[in-house]
Amino acid sequence: MTCLYELLDISQVYAGKVVLDIPELRIEKGKIVGITGPNGSGKSTLLRILAFLEKPATGTLRFKGIPVAEPTGEHRRLATMLLQESRLLKRSVFDNVAFGLKARRQRERIPSRVFEALEMVGLDPSDFASRSWFELSGGESQRVALASRLILNPEVLVLDEPTASVDSQSSTIIRSVILETREKLGTTVITVSHDLDWAYGASDEVISMFSGKILSRGPENIIHGPWTRSEDGTLLKKLDDGQIITASSFPGSSKTGALDPEDIIISTGTTEKISARNAIKGTVTRMNLENGSNRVLVTMAAGGQVFSARITSGSLGKLGFLPGSEVTIIFKATAIKWI
Repeated sequence: MTCLYELLDISQVYAGKVVLDIPELRIEKGKIVGITGPNGSGKSTLLRILAFLEKPATGTLRFKGIPVAEPTGEHRRLATMLLQESRLLKRSVFDNVAFGLKARRQRERIPSRVFEALEMVGLDPSDFASRSWFELSGGESQRVALASRLILNPEVLVLDEPTASVDSQSSTIIRSVILETREKLGTTVITVSHDLDWAYGASDEVISMFSGKILSRGPENIIHGPWTRSEDGTLLKKLDDGQIITASSFPGSSKTGALDPEDIIISTGTTEKISARNAIKGTVTRMNLENGSNRVLVTMAAGGQVFSARITSGSLGKLGFLPGSEVTIIFKATAIKWI
């Protein structure tokens, strides 16, 4: 695959505070990349840099192998961004979708292209094209906004929480549109989402962020303090239900732990002979088949803490659990890393 974006030692600073610090990131052409993380983790800042809407404070950004010293209008023609709540122009649906073409002086086949874009997002042109902006539901408005981006045939589609404020039908349609856009047009899609079900169902790869840094290329379990030190030097975190998580000592000042889903074993049987320090009783809350693989991301809840683990479809068949099943979440104390 061709490398579309390459970021080296990228940082961004707002009011003297470093909000983004990325030593290295590469995004391949034609990929669908999801970005997840808590509020304030730097997701939207990264999106704005990738959409050429702002310049990083330091570092090198390469697009198609060429350094981008100053983002230009030409860069922004290649990458278009859809915000969480995109505001439509106070005019008809047709005029909203056609606006970008007219602004770029691309006047060939405007009516047919508008109708094709509306059909792509599941809106019947004969019903919606003549509607005014205020006659749309939240989900319909977001789909019109998406159509106004798709009609431009961007090389990169950048989406910031595209399904955060839409109904389930619109969320499903937006996911299908993203997959279809990549398959038909080869569009690279970069999307931020708090909805893990949606992100893992739509993306080829998911990046986890925390405190302005890329934590992993995939999901990560974040375990916040407080932690207390035990007599043997290990650290203990008490969950809401009284269960205890045990971790190795802090290597520095950080008091936030990260646990790789690959380091978790899920058990449905007895745990008497398990040597790992942590065997936490929990409940399966959801299971997601990761896009393009035979692996399943299993999310579990235990005493107010959420855990994610990755297993194969074959292992899931053998274990036989479902959402609502009681399981044991097993991992070593040394598996918790400090961030």
